[in-house]
Amino acid sequence: MKLPDEPLGPLKRKDGDPTFDEPWQAQALAMADTLVVTGKISAAAWAETLGAELRKAADTGAPDDTETYYRAVLAALERLLNQSGAAEKSEIDARRDQWERAYLNTPHGQPVQLSAGEKA
Repeated sequence: MKLPDEPLGPLKRKDGDPTFDEPWQAQALAMADTLVVTGKISAAAWAETLGAELRKAADTGAPDDTETYYRAVLAALERLLNQSGAAEKSEIDARRDQWERAYLNTPHGQPVQLSAGEKA
């Protein structure tokens, strides 16, 4: 299989805009890539699960934009982590909730620290 000359070509934006809107988007795709490269999930499982999440989003009338795409990426990662036994749904939900609390407890412009989301 021949790779394209610019593997990230489809992800490039016009007018020099950054490839990702937010750092977490790159991190989410990096996590998926790491899971595939290390054999924790197969490339086929990743493609099938992401495709299913994107179809689900389209079926619910979600807009065809980057936010919808990365929400599908997160949903696919969560689903595959749960299916593989790497993380239980309750663990995934608890960590997501902790990140939300951390985000909400972080002053604007400051880096989000997961510890800011710990329950008192």
